Amino acid sequence: MYPTLSKTIAQLQTENISEERKMILQPLIDFVKQKVADRQQININFICTHNSRRSHLSQVWAQVSSAYYNIPNVHCYSGGTEETALFPKVAETLVHQGFGVFKIADANNPVYAIKYSDNALPVIGFSKKYDSPFNPVTGFAAIMTCSQADGGCPFIAGAEKRIPITFEDPKFSDHSSQQSKVYAERSLQIATEMFYVFSKLTR
Repeated sequence: MYPTLSKTIAQLQTENISEERKMILQPLIDFVKQKVADRQQININFICTHNSRRSHLSQVWAQVSSAYYNIPNVHCYSGGTEETALFPKVAETLVHQGFGVFKIADANNPVYAIKYSDNALPVIGFSKKYDSPFNPVTGFAAIMTCSQADGGCPFIAGAEKRIPITFEDPKFSDHSSQQSKVYAERSLQIATEMFYVFSKLTR
């Protein structure tokens, strides 16, 4: 892990997660535990409306958490009910929290390589629909990170498990003096909860 990222991780306080949130996270813990026990690939697709903010943060932090706790065969993806673009503030927030973020294709929908270690495969970040060919087709957990996507997608083809784990959209702070603070807080909340999930697999 990069040094600044390690410092960010060291500050996460999983003990402060409420019992209500722990109950919401438990189905994902159970899904991953079962896959580990069966020695199967663990595919997780984080889904939001625009695949621009929360789903990307969830994808990145879940991948980092699995690496941190040495959980093998974890592959994290993200998608939306529609394709837009990864919101630039998300990339900026991840840089500030210690990731290496590199734009590898520039367009209306840029493609980013998001690295947490020099020698680890990067997370590839760009907006896509949840059923994009880039994402897994079967045997994955569909994690609904916003209530709009959860309500708007009653059926996710190929999903082995559908789990709502919703987060407040940091978009409400856009164009305000609070934007950086709000995005950092949402990223850290997601990080804390993903680290809690994967920490339960080592006990």
